[in-house]
Amino acid sequence: MKKSYSYLIATVLMGWSLQASAQKKYVDEVFTDADIEVTSNVTYATNIDFLTSKLTDPMRIVQDLTAIKTALAMQQPIPATYYNPLDTTSKVKVTDIKMDVYAPKTSVDTTKARPVIIYLHTGNFLPPGINGSPLGYKTDSTAIYLCRQWAKMGYVAISADYRLGWNPLATTVQERRGQLLNAVYRSIQDVKRCVITIRTDAASANTYKIDPNKIALYGEGTGAYIAMAYTTLDKYTEMELPKFINPLNAKSYIDTANVGLIDGSGGMLNLYPKATAATKVSATVAAGGALADTSWLEKGDAAMIALQCIRDPFAPFDEGTVVVPTTLEDVVDVQGANVYVMKAVSLGNNDAFKNMPNDDIYTKIAREKYGKTFDYIYPAPRNTITVNNNLEGLFAVDLAAGASLFQNQAGPWQWWDPNSAAAKSAVAPGVTAHMASLGSNPDMSPAKGMTWLDTIQGYVMPRLAIVFGYYTTNDFVGVKDIASIDAKVYPNPANDALNISAIKGSIQKVTIRDLNGRVVFDATGLSNQLTLDISGLMNGFYSMEIQTSEGTAQNKIQVLH
Repeated sequence: MKKSYSYLIATVLMGWSLQASAQKKYVDEVFTDADIEVTSNVTYATNIDFLTSKLTDPMRIVQDLTAIKTALAMQQPIPATYYNPLDTTSKVKVTDIKMDVYAPKTSVDTTKARPVIIYLHTGNFLPPGINGSPLGYKTDSTAIYLCRQWAKMGYVAISADYRLGWNPLATTVQERRGQLLNAVYRSIQDVKRCVITIRTDAASANTYKIDPNKIALYGEGTGAYIAMAYTTLDKYTEMELPKFINPLNAKSYIDTANVGLIDGSGGMLNLYPKATAATKVSATVAAGGALADTSWLEKGDAAMIALQCIRDPFAPFDEGTVVVPTTLEDVVDVQGANVYVMKAVSLGNNDAFKNMPNDDIYTKIAREKYGKTFDYIYPAPRNTITVNNNLEGLFAVDLAAGASLFQNQAGPWQWWDPNSAAAKSAVAPGVTAHMASLGSNPDMSPAKGMTWLDTIQGYVMPRLAIVFGYYTTNDFVGVKDIASIDAKVYPNPANDALNISAIKGSIQKVTIRDLNGRVVFDATGLSNQLTLDISGLMNGFYSMEIQTSEGTAQNKIQVLH
């Protein structure tokens, strides 16, 4: 990527100029910010709004639904009363569900069939502020940053809203669980409608010049749960597992007669017609979150790429229970990336990138964690956790343990405006959403978030490009050992200074990453002898990549002040 950030050091190497390097479209940024156009608030669907509807009077519900569905059947606009939450003449409310579309301008990108990434935001199915966090918009900082980068790589990037609405303060665990599971189910239907909408458009006007056969989902937090469920839930029996059965009536929490079928159609409280286009996607990326149940996962499902903090306190890295950030209460047992990626690999669903070479630095960093045991977040005997072996597709994030359970980080790539209305909203007496969110992201900042997102992009984008068929794993071969390019790095371990010498060629770029892949030192220049000031780096091991006129090489260094 063209841009990288360092918030761990303040040293700037002066007099160095940017050097051009070989770029791969759909992996690297080949367009500029000026080349990107954003079309905001495009309506892709309309459906019942469970956030503002008052569904307590059966007779009024039937009357309202009859009026709404009659208008749709006659191809007439839905009357305004059903859009207005403050209008008491109706109890059932509808909402237009919108998306923002980021894409290279057609004047600079003449490709007529571009791949698509749909971004699904976090937020616990409640509006920001109410959900205990400043986040939960399709315009979250993470959404904008990623979508702009994807567009600059040549993708059509879509940041999509989905319907919200459930009551985390309901009096019984059955009510809370049922409402949350139904919120997930509705969001899956919404995202399917988004895919159907862009595929239908591609078959006619093709407004955004997309390839309907190359679509991936990227979910963050709550959005990751949606993305994983989207690609694996395809049978009604999967909603009848014991943990999805309400013990009060011995039936599934998901009543399809009420909320509709898996394809999104039918159901009393649902306005979507039968699907007119396929909804299958090529890949899913999950930043956090978990999979409802690995029994849903089958051979032939979309390739799965996962990025998850090992000590995530809200979504288990292995097997465990989802905890709702708003109330810190348990909801339902799920499986995290340590489990579902292993099954995806065993089924062959991730075969497309299983031969990714260790030459790729992010692949190397990810693989170095496989099979290792880490301190965990619970008392003994659950005080350690082991990352499984052969997890091609998983980038596990190892961050220092927090002082208490919910002070462990789950989304270090997130940041927000502390002065926004959502950030200032009260979640408890004397506690704002900003203050509450700092508990699990204490050093939140744009620089930190962008650094983590660059790491995510470094791992994810080659894999998506391979799944889409633009490259093979052989296209990412080429990094060598330091000695093979006649370069030397000394001393190692290093104290405050690190020397690099190139015997034959000239040094063009030096990048130092920590063991989570974050860039902590990044500079470009032209010289055959450099001395780097690394006094700002903390003690520990780092991965160094050196680009010279003789090739690119990697080396592990240790900083020991």
